[in-house]
Amino acid sequence: MHTLCARGTMKPEITAAVGFLSRFLRVKGHVNDRQVQTFSQSLQDILAEQYKHHWFPDRPCKGSGYRCIRINHKMDPLVGQAGQRIGLTIQQLYLLLPSELTLWVDPFEVSYRIGEDGSICVLYESQPCPPGVPAAAMAGSPSGNSGPMSPMVDSHISCKEELMVLGRTSPSKAYNMMTVSS
Repeated sequence: MHTLCARGTMKPEITAAVGFLSRFLRVKGHVNDRQVQTFSQSLQDILAEQYKHHWFPDRPCKGSGYRCIRINHKMDPLVGQAGQRIGLTIQQLYLLLPSELTLWVDPFEVSYRIGEDGSICVLYESQPCPPGVPAAAMAGSPSGNSGPMSPMVDSHISCKEELMVLGRTSPSKAYNMMTVSS
């Protein structure tokens, strides 16, 4: 995955989260392109407004719970609001979106998990720019950390990694593996 140097604006993170959710509407639903566009723009506006006082690039885990989009037995109200703007009911959204979805929208990282015990997958990742280094100077390298200045040392732990280190909130399920050979 390419990691780019970023200044901490929330636009790329929100765009990644909204794009992820919008793809489900496009693929699974009887939702036309105009409705998907309206849903996407509405959700981007709603999230930007909701997160504007809860976005801390210098402390990405701060406010992480507030920025978490959750669909389980209850529809996330922000997603529901965007869905209603294109005429979808909460029940229709439940049919179109994964059940048990958790989507974390944090500075420099957007990740998701489907299912309470599912794996956490990263949708978007970037690295903060060191002070005094323009974003363009770092964007030339695939890793984003070998620009003209000395390489960045990644000393932060992501919010999701912190959750995994601190332990689960629910017991893991035992799965039986079955192999099939011909």
